[in-house]
Amino acid sequence: MDRFDAMRIFTRVAERRSFSLAAEDLGVPRSTVTDAVKLLERRLGVRLLERTTRVVRPTLDGEAYYQHCVRLIGDLEDAEAGFSGAKPSGLLRVDLHGTQARYFLLPGLADFLEQFPDIRLHISETHQPMDIVREGYDCIVRVGALSDSSLIQRKLAELERGTFASPSYLAKFGTPETPEDLENGHRMVGLLAPDMPSVAPLAFLIDGRVREMLLPTVITVTGAETNVASACAGLGIIQVPRYRIASEVANGSLVEVLADAPPPKIPVHVLYSHTRQLSPRLRVFLDWLTLQYRQTRG
Repeated sequence: MDRFDAMRIFTRVAERRSFSLAAEDLGVPRSTVTDAVKLLERRLGVRLLERTTRVVRPTLDGEAYYQHCVRLIGDLEDAEAGFSGAKPSGLLRVDLHGTQARYFLLPGLADFLEQFPDIRLHISETHQPMDIVREGYDCIVRVGALSDSSLIQRKLAELERGTFASPSYLAKFGTPETPEDLENGHRMVGLLAPDMPSVAPLAFLIDGRVREMLLPTVITVTGAETNVASACAGLGIIQVPRYRIASEVANGSLVEVLADAPPPKIPVHVLYSHTRQLSPRLRVFLDWLTLQYRQTRG
């Protein structure tokens, strides 16, 4: 094993805090990972990792060495790609909401993988706050306002939203003509996102200003699919991106209301660590992903 291979293995162990998880990510035996780290420590004459029964973490020397490794590996990958014409390769771990994946990512993914056949994708739908470096993700896609973060942020799109209810709901509670009408006995489906402390209010853009309203709820949900299904079942009003309910509107399951006071557009960002920004495979994926949102957003 050459020195750069050993450095790649060490950086993955340091990020994942686990020999086993690093081995799984890299597709090599755990013994190979263990031997590579021991070889580095022997060559450098320092202890790079503290090992306990529960966790593996870098020592102070290990953290300093990790930062050097990240820069050197990035430079090497760029040099190899630039001079040899080699295409980016390796595993990319991505986390985003399932509906986002189905609408924006999956339709064009076959073309991307045909262009970059040596890239492999692992897609998860955790959609919760996470330490993306420690948990082994290259990037995550998040919808809505972002909390303060040390991660690099790239805006992918601003999605148009609307306010929707089922015909059965409107037959029972009436069709609101203005947001103020909602105060007269209307209900909403309570959406509690995993990364939000409370149910999201309805929001309306009126004369350039946003007005938020919390209506009574008979059901609170945490998933986008259940949110839409609840509205289709007549359980309340919802506000969602237009792309998400295009088929429900087309078949009459949902009807748009209060179109003159739409919700503000909702931003979508991809976030990644500064330690990943030099990865050629991540770079080409982010460029492709940005194009997908630009071409298909609704």
